[in-house]
Amino acid sequence: MSEISNVRAVDATANPAPLGLCGFGMTTILLNLHNAGLFELDSTIMTMGVFYGGLAQFIVGIMEWKKNNTFGTVAFCSYGMFWLTLVGIWTLPTLGAVGQPTATSMACFLGLWGLFTLFLFVGTFKLSRALQFVFGTLTLLFFLLAWSKASGSHDLHTFAGYVGIVCGGAAFYTAMAQVLNELYKKKILPL
Repeated sequence: MSEISNVRAVDATANPAPLGLCGFGMTTILLNLHNAGLFELDSTIMTMGVFYGGLAQFIVGIMEWKKNNTFGTVAFCSYGMFWLTLVGIWTLPTLGAVGQPTATSMACFLGLWGLFTLFLFVGTFKLSRALQFVFGTLTLLFFLLAWSKASGSHDLHTFAGYVGIVCGGAAFYTAMAQVLNELYKKKILPL
């Protein structure tokens, strides 16, 4: 009987984080190309926000829960819901369900996400430099967007768009580094 109690299950499931980081990174790049003024907000951004930024990240968060990763669960589930909420903010007024968001309400919304991300950024000090950079630039992005909404500054909003492109690119890089490093069983890209 004592031999049976010493048996431990080995987790042989895949690392879900690269999928979540791709969903976050690619959707963030796309939205921030818009924020930087390169094209208008359209169904491309909203659809990517719902499915890859929202749904895929939320599923990854549940997969992280199964791996007993509290940080991954909180981050991916929360940012997945962020994308679904953001698309809801954009679309519900067009359905006549609610009014358009005000600059103040959007500044508060983005500021709260900045505060949330700041706490997660502190958590990344126990993780990789790559994730520190992703969460550091994301914290900056949320606070810049909140400030641009509160002040009405178009230039600040455009600048935030470029910060967002860098942030999304860093998340995408981190995802690809995790995939390639695991696949080749050595450090191909530094984290």
